Amino acid sequence: MSIYSKIIGSGSYIPEIKVANKEFLKNTFYNADGSSNGATTHEVIEKFYNITGIEERRYAREDQKASDLAFIAASRAIESSGIDKESLDYILVAHNFGDVSANTVAPQLMPSLAARVKHLLKIENPKTIAYDILFGCPGWVQAMIQANYFIKSGDAKRVLVIGSETLSRVCDPHDRDSMIYADGAGATILEGVESDTPTGILSHSVRTDTLNEAYLLWSGASHNPEFQNRDRDFYIKMQGNKIYQYVISNVPQLVKECIEKAGLGLKDIKKILIHQANEKMDEAVAKRLFRLYGEGDVPNNMMPMIIKKMGNNSVATVPILYDMIAKGKLEGHNFTKGDHVVFASVGAGMSINAFVYQF
Repeated sequence: MSIYSKIIGSGSYIPEIKVANKEFLKNTFYNADGSSNGATTHEVIEKFYNITGIEERRYAREDQKASDLAFIAASRAIESSGIDKESLDYILVAHNFGDVSANTVAPQLMPSLAARVKHLLKIENPKTIAYDILFGCPGWVQAMIQANYFIKSGDAKRVLVIGSETLSRVCDPHDRDSMIYADGAGATILEGVESDTPTGILSHSVRTDTLNEAYLLWSGASHNPEFQNRDRDFYIKMQGNKIYQYVISNVPQLVKECIEKAGLGLKDIKKILIHQANEKMDEAVAKRLFRLYGEGDVPNNMMPMIIKKMGNNSVATVPILYDMIAKGKLEGHNFTKGDHVVFASVGAGMSINAFVYQF
């Protein structure tokens, strides 16, 4: 008998405020050097939609912070699992910018978001260890990998893993890339089970490239040279074209490596739950992955997408996607016993990670 990590509960919080693309018509966009991009705002938005596939995104209410979103998702995960919250050994929260209050620029990083969530959950057990993980958009996947290590080592029985972010608070209104970002939270509870046959998390793969890629995503000043907060360095920034090339060149290989480590082939995989920042980029990743296996077209339902209505909510994307499918909230998608699913993400670092999970 061996110990395996299985998901026994999940929860998510999708903010109530919907922000359609047309809401950005009031914005004036600039290039990184502060020059005009030579296009009307309407043209910028139309091009943005054609590339990313995003029609709208969700923003948190002004009275909410990332830890509040995380608490709601965590509460729903605990409820769905039916466990006693005091039995949790760890609470891991993945994020990038901590708690950022509405209409402010300062991130709140102490206490950790995990400690804040434990406080909100009113967990008394001092042996429920709470800490944060900063790993870019792949943070939740990395936290799952880390939780799996704790469980397989015997150090933990149950781990609450959360991804929560409010990227809307760190968007430069004069950068067209700001239309990508959104808010949300997702959570899962991982539990150790004994089994004679492999189940749950079967394998994982991770890589980090920093030589030329460390600053493809960073915090920087506004694109507007006359913006009053030009000197602040807190807005999320990215080199979109270089990220695109990095992703399509490296993500398919890492996913293939992860599948092979599990002793499986592409035909054994039912679904790929992947981080979503750009619809066309994810489609290109899937096509290249299939090409690595000498396969043709990608099945329509293999890579479920929610970016059209959700935008890019960073560490929350993959757990939200999982929770929606697990609870029958994403039409045309479901999990059944025996299914093999790949969870994968890529983001600031640059880092890529994946794990194979068997239901």
